[in-house]
Amino acid sequence: MAANEILNSEGSTAASGGAGAFRAVAGGLVRLLKAIFFALLIGWGTLAIYYSNLPSWARPIVALFFAIGSIAALTLIKSRPRRLLTFWATFGLVLLWWELIPPRNDRDWQPDLGVLPWAEIDGNRVTFHNIRLCNYRGERDFDVAHYDRTFDLDTLRAADLFIVTWGSPHIAHTMMSFAFANDQYVCFSIETRKEKGEDYSIIKGFFRQYELMYVAADERDLVRLRTNFRNEQVSVYRLRAEPATVRAVFLGYLESMNSLRERPEWYNALTSNCLTNIRGHTLPYAVNKHWDWRFLLNGHLDELIYERGSIDTSLPLAELKARSLINAKAKSVPNDSQFSKNIRDNLPGMVDQSAAQK
Repeated sequence: MAANEILNSEGSTAASGGAGAFRAVAGGLVRLLKAIFFALLIGWGTLAIYYSNLPSWARPIVALFFAIGSIAALTLIKSRPRRLLTFWATFGLVLLWWELIPPRNDRDWQPDLGVLPWAEIDGNRVTFHNIRLCNYRGERDFDVAHYDRTFDLDTLRAADLFIVTWGSPHIAHTMMSFAFANDQYVCFSIETRKEKGEDYSIIKGFFRQYELMYVAADERDLVRLRTNFRNEQVSVYRLRAEPATVRAVFLGYLESMNSLRERPEWYNALTSNCLTNIRGHTLPYAVNKHWDWRFLLNGHLDELIYERGSIDTSLPLAELKARSLINAKAKSVPNDSQFSKNIRDNLPGMVDQSAAQK
């Protein structure tokens, strides 16, 4: 009897010790996750203040004060309710202030981004104003020019996706181009609208430093800039879509473009960039609406749309990608009105969707 009591006591002690160790580990993990969570909030708030609309001299001072004050509140205030109330009230004020920073259309813009495009729609006639066509001598050496053109929506025949990579193959810039009869194209590049002397920064792209812009341009501008002067890798794919879908997506672009002329919006590197806005225009018409990691690492976007059958699948993916790269063509063909046609000659899948339906 005594032996059983001893064994039961030892077993109970071991179980109790095991449960205690588990609780200690779990508690430590919870505390670590809380610390990381609050560190991320403090880091975001500090950067939001640093990249805010405060005077430049005040930004680092106020940002440092917020960071130190937040850490002090979370570590020095003994009462948990007061500690959390102080932190969340301060963070909430920073968030509210940041949300109320207004985007503008009246800054001292870079010359190539100074004029906003817009369009008038009259039945099937769309008149574009301020289609950009810069004459480049170098990436930063160019003359800015614009022209107007009227398109007939009944002749809208296809949409093409440009994927532009540089440096890392995992990150890309995406552009959408719409094809009309007689090899006329209008290309949209959704970009940051930068002021004179301002360069793009990934970190600043998260913190309301750039307004959003729909650049509507001739492909001799947007494509040649990237192939001939920036030496980026540019591929183009004809999208498989019904003519009605192409038309609806095109009109969605026009609506967003015209809206920005009246109501500017902020660019955001995560939530409102070149790809998220394209996806916003195309998602309502997509057969497969599921999110995929390649929407984030969009240098692999061609792999995704190949798997989903949204581009030509008659070739192996590797061969399709190799043949869709247009840098050599763009550098060799004349810079004239046939540029768009010439860079597409003999590319896989370049079939007019309107013709394919007949």
